[in-house]
Amino acid sequence: MSAVEFRDASSADWTHVAGLLAGAGLPVAGAADHLSHFVLAFSAGTLVACAGMEVYGEYGLLRSVAVAASERGKGLGAAVVGRVLDRARTEGVREVILLTETAPDYFPRFGFEPITRADVPEAVKVSVEFTGACCASAAVLRLRLP
Repeated sequence: MSAVEFRDASSADWTHVAGLLAGAGLPVAGAADHLSHFVLAFSAGTLVACAGMEVYGEYGLLRSVAVAASERGKGLGAAVVGRVLDRARTEGVREVILLTETAPDYFPRFGFEPITRADVPEAVKVSVEFTGACCASAAVLRLRLP
C-alpha cells in the first residue's frame, strides 16, 4: 500500500464522500448528518476509502464503508473500520450495529455477529439508514465493544 493519510472528515469533504459512496452503490441518505464521525483515507490527495458511524448514546450504527475499486484488497477497508471502531470505544459506544447487503462475510473479522432486526436497539431503529436508506433484505450484525 502506498502512503495513505487517514483523517476525520469535515463538511468540506462531503462532495468527495458522496461520490465514493455512490460509486460503491451505497446509500448517501443521512450520511452528511453524521460526517463528523467519518474516517477518510487519502492516497496522493484522492479519497480512496471511508467509513462512518452514527452515534446514538451508547449505540452506534456503522455505515458507509467504501473503498475505491482501484484500491480494494489493500487493507484500506479494515483500516478505516478499525479507526471508526476505536473512536467509538473512546466515545462510550458499547454496541455497534451494521446493515449490509454485499459484505456480511467481511465484518465477522472485527467481531460482528448476525442478529435479527428485532434485536436492534430502538435508538438505532430511528436512523435514516435503518428506516429506508438500506433495504429490508440487508443482513444485520452486531458488535459489543469492551
